[in-house]
Amino acid sequence: MTAPRAYVVGYLRNVDVGPEIAEYIERIEATMAPYGGRFLVHGGRLVEHEGTWNGDVVILEFPDTARAQEWYESPDYQAILPLRTEHATSMVALVEGVPDGYRASDKISQLFPLMNAPAKLAS
Repeated sequence: MTAPRAYVVGYLRNVDVGPEIAEYIERIEATMAPYGGRFLVHGGRLVEHEGTWNGDVVILEFPDTARAQEWYESPDYQAILPLRTEHATSMVALVEGVPDGYRASDKISQLFPLMNAPAKLAS
């Protein structure tokens, strides 16, 4: 079985749209390419259903967690990172996806491992 894909999720607010952000946008894809990264969401239209969302969402996809982490720590990405962090308030996280064929009920065995264990015999 192959490793689940990984996602870098960013939530950006208070973006100071100017030359630095433009440069960041121009350069980011070249930093992702060697690690198999691609954009899934890049500040698209957001429809609020719960809570207040006053920023933009960015979601990047990578083949696996290791490659996503390697990209984030790479010298090429670290070189452009201040272009964003100094011109926007942002939160960024790397999250592992689920394997192909995953079903929501698969989570039950992780949350409640004893539900799947045989009942202990009374001593």
